[in-house]
Amino acid sequence: MRWFLLFVAVGLCRPVCGQSDRFELVRRIAVPEAGQAVAVDETHFYAISNSIVAKYERESGQRVAVWKADQRRPLRHLNSGIVIDGKLYCAHSNYPKFPEASSVEVWDTKTLQHIDSKSLGIYEGSLTWIDQRDGDWWAVFAHYSKKVNRNPFAKDHTHTSLVQFDDQWRRKGGYIFPKAVLNRFAPHSCSGGSWGPDGLIYCSGHDLGEIYQLALPEAGSTMVLKQTLMAPMTGQGFAWAPDGKLIYGIDRPKRQVVVAKRVVGDDTKK
Repeated sequence: MRWFLLFVAVGLCRPVCGQSDRFELVRRIAVPEAGQAVAVDETHFYAISNSIVAKYERESGQRVAVWKADQRRPLRHLNSGIVIDGKLYCAHSNYPKFPEASSVEVWDTKTLQHIDSKSLGIYEGSLTWIDQRDGDWWAVFAHYSKKVNRNPFAKDHTHTSLVQFDDQWRRKGGYIFPKAVLNRFAPHSCSGGSWGPDGLIYCSGHDLGEIYQLALPEAGSTMVLKQTLMAPMTGQGFAWAPDGKLIYGIDRPKRQVVVAKRVVGDDTKK
């Protein structure tokens, strides 16, 4: 009976912790602005906190520019970011206020000047990450179970969804997360994500050092969990380097940007 129960426990755990693919630590960089996320391009990375964006050289780790919210641009809760064609796009929300309102904020990566804002208004939750693929925008709108008992308008974390928009931000479709992933998000939600170089979706929660590899379903609305990869970061927003070989994330408690390398199976080559 004992061996049967152990077999069942291992079987139930496999989608979450039974895979051998993982992200291995390459480098840690002390970055005081590493509070929400990090974005990256060929030469720099961009540390993101609630109302600050800081630009750093990738090689030296030296800070070269800082942008801070002010009364004219009163941003209060920036989330994940992505660099596309010389522009840094960040998800932003009014979390923890209700009703939830979101926007996409844009900076010129050369000057780190704020250059554009796309308000999505009241939508399906708090915008936590965005990405672009084949001309479409993909965005996650989060809900948090910890707030349900504090606000009559709150929905729990199971209402978190991935929404597909066209290039004019018109809705084209939407997907929900599988239960195994939602259980790992609880009581928070999906804090970071991106399309990976292999054409699959990678996302993270709020605290755990795990990245979930997901595929869109062939039918229905629920994404398919392919595997869970351990990562030396503490959830939050992350980004793939342009060459697709490295991933940049954060260790929020230590205020560090973390650089990691994808290791497939038993491949331990650096």
